Amino acid sequence: MQIRLLDKYIFREVCLAFFFGICGTSAVFVGSGTLFRIAQYITDYGASLPSIIKIFVFSLPGVVMWTFPMSMLLASLLTFGRLSSASEITAMKSCGIGFGRIAAPAIFLGFVVSVGAILFNEHVVPRANTAYRNVIYYEIEGNSAMKSQEHLIIKEIENGKIQRLVYARSFEAERQRLMGVSLQIFGPDGKVTHVENAEYAEWTGTEWVMYKGDVYEIADEHLERRMRFERQVLPVQKDPRQIIREQKKPEEMTMRELRRQIALMQTQYVNTSKLETELYQRVSIPMASLIFTLIGVPLGLQPTRNSSSAGFAMSIIIIFIYYALMTMGNAFARGEVLPAMLAVWLPNIVGIIAGGILLRRASQ
Repeated sequence: MQIRLLDKYIFREVCLAFFFGICGTSAVFVGSGTLFRIAQYITDYGASLPSIIKIFVFSLPGVVMWTFPMSMLLASLLTFGRLSSASEITAMKSCGIGFGRIAAPAIFLGFVVSVGAILFNEHVVPRANTAYRNVIYYEIEGNSAMKSQEHLIIKEIENGKIQRLVYARSFEAERQRLMGVSLQIFGPDGKVTHVENAEYAEWTGTEWVMYKGDVYEIADEHLERRMRFERQVLPVQKDPRQIIREQKKPEEMTMRELRRQIALMQTQYVNTSKLETELYQRVSIPMASLIFTLIGVPLGLQPTRNSSSAGFAMSIIIIFIYYALMTMGNAFARGEVLPAMLAVWLPNIVGIIAGGILLRRASQ
């Protein structure tokens, strides 16, 4: 019973500090970034109040996502620093309670926050980023002209299953032309049955027409027939404006969409390091909440008179080191110096090793 009361007490203390951290760090991000951009939109474009409210709301999920790890680190340092300075940790140990058992509620909360952050990063953040971009592009900047883009994906889905998938290396806005077109048609079992590749496709005003390409018929994952064509209609009902509007940036895609786009681009021998980096970060950054807890709990036990000041200072140092490693890892991933997964997880690997060493020392 005493152990359960102790768990509840430590869990409550860490939770309160965590929510304090969320509010504090979010306010810093919003004040230094979001409000500055809002001021620019008002000054440069005369953005209306409804549009300003929308971009403020849609920017919050992305901001909060980054504050989860920082807040867990701050909560761990402050909570265990306060317990240590008040000799509460010493009292718990004198009752025969091991350090691992004392730290368990905080580590459990770090795990829960990490799992919740992964789900939040998958289901909320991409949609908010898409809505944010649409408000900026269409409501505030008032863009009506189409822009050239690279790596376009056009999907046709029926009853939850993908029927057709078109990939284009680029879109030339002036000529309304898709370059390097590849069409894949899927059967009822979800396997590719038909492939068409063309040098380019042009919008005639009513339909897309492909030029200079090949048709491949596939059965049981084996090529059955190949035909050459000079001109052929691309079975896509969307006009250029619809296609451009539906395109998503990596931060606007779910992990499933990222994996699908990576697989498709790899079939066209296109470099996918940027997309792979984004995909692996969808898990690595949320998991930093747990890793920061493993580091913050033992560090909070360092003897000091002013646990709050020390906690804040130590948080800043650890966060700086982590994000420096993350920046370096991203550069390694995009430059293909290291495999994307290893490069993205580099800060977490270092954090796990550091946390393990610190926990072991604190337990002795």
